[in-house]
Amino acid sequence: MMKIKILGGGCSNCKVLFNNVSSACRELGIEAEIIKVEEYVDIMKYDVMSTPALVINEKVVGLGKLKYKKVLELIKSE
Repeated sequence: MMKIKILGGGCSNCKVLFNNVSSACRELGIEAEIIKVEEYVDIMKYDVMSTPALVINEKVVGLGKLKYKKVLELIKSE
């Protein structure tokens, strides 16, 4: 099962990314564990300087505002 993490403090962009990831997984028929990581101590472990960040299977694949089509591509390519 794919493990997807959304790194961010809970801002509106983080929530949009979470919803886009959920929708993309449904559209692709992918079963994934989607986790929100909101604690800055945990976010710092991924060495990212901006949020939101998208992590798929422990690999940072995207930073900042990601449009739905981009999220779909990133999930499909993993």
